[in-house]
Amino acid sequence: MNVLRGTVKKDMSPIEAAVNYLKHKISPPQLIIGVFLVLIFFGTILLSMPFSSSTGHSVGLLNALFTAVSAVCVNGLIVIDTGTAFSVIGQVVIMLLIQVGGIGFMTVGVMVAILLGKKIGLRERLIIQHTTQSTSSQGLVKLSMYMVLIVFILESIATLILTFRWQDEMGLGQAAYYALFHSVSAFNNAGFALWSDGLAQHVGDPVVNMTILILFIVGGLGYIVIVDIFRKRSWRKLSTHSKIVLVSSALLTVAGFLLLFLLESWNSVTFGPLGFWERVQAALFQSLTPRSAGFNTIDIGSMLAVSQFLLIIYMFIGAASGGTGGGIKINTLFVLLLATINTFRGGGQIHAFKRRISQETVNRALAVVISSLTCVLLVTLVLTITEDMLEDHFLEVLFEATSAFSTTGMSMGLTQDLSPAGKIIVAITMFVGRLGPLTLAFALSQKKTTSKIGYPEDNVLIG
Repeated sequence: MNVLRGTVKKDMSPIEAAVNYLKHKISPPQLIIGVFLVLIFFGTILLSMPFSSSTGHSVGLLNALFTAVSAVCVNGLIVIDTGTAFSVIGQVVIMLLIQVGGIGFMTVGVMVAILLGKKIGLRERLIIQHTTQSTSSQGLVKLSMYMVLIVFILESIATLILTFRWQDEMGLGQAAYYALFHSVSAFNNAGFALWSDGLAQHVGDPVVNMTILILFIVGGLGYIVIVDIFRKRSWRKLSTHSKIVLVSSALLTVAGFLLLFLLESWNSVTFGPLGFWERVQAALFQSLTPRSAGFNTIDIGSMLAVSQFLLIIYMFIGAASGGTGGGIKINTLFVLLLATINTFRGGGQIHAFKRRISQETVNRALAVVISSLTCVLLVTLVLTITEDMLEDHFLEVLFEATSAFSTTGMSMGLTQDLSPAGKIIVAITMFVGRLGPLTLAFALSQKKTTSKIGYPEDNVLIG
């Protein structure tokens, strides 16, 4: 018990002492990783049970592990079909993993603590700050309550809309279940669907398209932005982060829509059978979904190579910080673009919307991009070896690696043909992509060290 000195009270049980010790000795990033691993572990056990399978036989430990990782990390890549391979129990387990993984376990914990009348301590606030990527530790409990309220309202409304839309096709009970599953999956940017072809059969359905679109757009913008809009209701009063996210998202959406509409209009397989308004809906949907939603209304594998490469770029960029999406984050890209433009103009302060952006922010953005790019390229290289891919399938492997890292969940068809080694590699990539390279780096690093030696400055040639 000497090890626990200072962290253990006399009246504590051994279990309480151990929990209290871990709370004080494990950093927030390490705790986040640990909880994610625990969720994946229990998810794997439950999904590997016979009652989770539609056949009554286990889907296999590796398939269950891959699915659990994909659900907790709100990715959406699948090695077995969700709608046919899993029973209703298995699908509900997947849905719960998506919800907890998307909204954040700490947010759920805060709401439980509030309901039980317990206080939220400083350490819990720091963990919430890290999971929500908030810049301040103030108002985090209220932010968590807003997050839960936003999730409940939007998912409930979407479930009602989709239930009414599908009840004539499948009956009220099944329609309500399908509506709830896809609402949870869409808001959390997970991309899991109960149809084998995703949402392809709804490519021309404006109700389904707009409902799913609104859900994963709101989830991808991030809770901080949504709460900021709700509280201030004025463009002038919005934070710089919110303005950057909203402007960047709008620009990317318009550019992606126009490019995909023009490119795929030449494709007789994808846009060929569609009318004008169906093409408009398909182009809009597919310009937004690669930024981490993972759904598809057209066959990704049948798209033109240039369109597929555009989706890879969009997947790598991803959604906004603090949201349910992945990627390097759109605000990260915006900051780096500002820094690049500023360098071309001769340097000076980097600013946006009359606010200065610190050099530390630029350095972190650069670290995120470089580490993320390194991860994607490394995974692509390894998958090319393990999956014995020919040269003409390289784009398919790059697409898979980017989708896994960015937690997008779209695939050109490689996922279900992965070897056991490939499944493990992609599962690890999804985990790393969800938590972020910097979170892993902070969690694994020891205490910060400052060099006591000052070195003379010298010039290094660049470019």
